[in-house]
Amino acid sequence: MGRGDLTNSQWARLERLLPTGIKPGRPQVWTRRQLIDGIRWRTRTGAPWRDVPERYGPWDRVYDLFRRWQRDGTWARILTRLQAEADAKGLITWEVNVDSTVCRAHQHAAGAAKKGTSRRNRPAGSSSSRPTTVSDAPGVG
Repeated sequence: MGRGDLTNSQWARLERLLPTGIKPGRPQVWTRRQLIDGIRWRTRTGAPWRDVPERYGPWDRVYDLFRRWQRDGTWARILTRLQAEADAKGLITWEVNVDSTVCRAHQHAAGAAKKGTSRRNRPAGSSSSRPTTVSDAPGVG
């Protein structure tokens, strides 16, 4: 068992929430626990899928399980059930805190028109970035 792998008690709680296999036949070479530990390793470290250690199974099997369960909503169902259990035991407090220590304007907000510098107030001889009349266009003369 690796440092970040599921403990036996964590696995016991999680195992009963997992979907049952549909296909009968050959037994799996890699256990679900190994594959899930591989998924957890990858999400914890942020490493590429190809770098998942071999003890968790082939990286493509780990990725395949992650993507299948992501697409069919299995991860969302597991999270919802675990949250419901924790909430029933009073282990979760549902408080919302908003941290606004960093609040930045969008990059396009910096170019707003300023007071007193409208186009109408420009001197007659000033050139603008784009022609406003046919006579201002280049080559007209």
